[in-house]
Amino acid sequence: MSPTFWRKLDGRVTFAVPLRALAVFATLLGLTFAIILASLMLGSFPLSAASALATLAGQAPSEMALTVVWEFRFPRTLTAALAGALLAGSGAILQTVTRNALADPSLVGVSQGAGLAVVSTLILFPETHAGLRPLLAFGGALFVTVLIQAIAMRSAGGSTMRFILTGIGFAAFLGAFTQAMLTYGDLDHATVALRWLAGSVHAANWESVLVLAISLSVLIPALIWAARPLGAVRMGHEIATSLGATVHRDLALLITLSVALAASAVAIVGPLGFVGLIAPHMARRLARSGPGLHLALSLATGAMLVTGADLIGRTHFASVQIPAGLVTAIVGAPVFGWLLLFGRGR
Repeated sequence: MSPTFWRKLDGRVTFAVPLRALAVFATLLGLTFAIILASLMLGSFPLSAASALATLAGQAPSEMALTVVWEFRFPRTLTAALAGALLAGSGAILQTVTRNALADPSLVGVSQGAGLAVVSTLILFPETHAGLRPLLAFGGALFVTVLIQAIAMRSAGGSTMRFILTGIGFAAFLGAFTQAMLTYGDLDHATVALRWLAGSVHAANWESVLVLAISLSVLIPALIWAARPLGAVRMGHEIATSLGATVHRDLALLITLSVALAASAVAIVGPLGFVGLIAPHMARRLARSGPGLHLALSLATGAMLVTGADLIGRTHFASVQIPAGLVTAIVGAPVFGWLLLFGRGR
């Protein structure tokens, strides 16, 4: 058991705060900041740490440094961090609701539903404003999720493995439609869609940061609310009902929240595979905690993973710039295989 800080209020209420989880959370935030700083420093125009920090403080050593940091590197890195946090939060909620370690927005059709909605719009209606992408992605993801839930819940235990298998089938089905759109659509529009599907933050700008920041800020109160129903739902529907929880309503709201988190990220950076799968598992293994703190740890872990993936893809393959989505897929596929082979026993 990790050390715990106990606090009493008026002798009637006691709070247990896991110190290890708080320390891990602070460490993850520190690592994310270090990766962001490294992203500002590294590239075809290298900067020292002092120069990068001075540029952020408004005291840029040169006009070139000001342009490189504020127009290119900083918005790109912030976009990666915010998108990673949103996807990780979505995966953490989805895994708890389904009580299945394999649940992930990119594996159960949620990302594919959002992707098909956005790709169809990019190819068929290219004049559509980019600001509508989050709404389109949310609509596509929510439609697919409701359909999967309706099919999976037709039998007992449908919210667990049946939900996962149904989602994987829908993901393949939607992926085929997306490929058809790319194959027979206009070449220029298909190229834009392909770049988006790769899960890249190459074209990120301050508008991207603003959309993701607003999405996360709006959804943070919902995440705080989610801690209580998640604590009941993760013990099983029967126990949650006996504790007085309105299971069906809470499940619907939690799944909607998970879809909103994933759709907001996918609409801006495209489908970043396996982030929602890896981040909650890493957070759970780094520190044991309650549902609320686990969500916070997952958000921090997701931000660290995607910023690190973008940094690796941008610097280690500088002439090509591998998209962050490909880097997360390279790491996530072995983790998914490990969970399939050994996760069930745990």
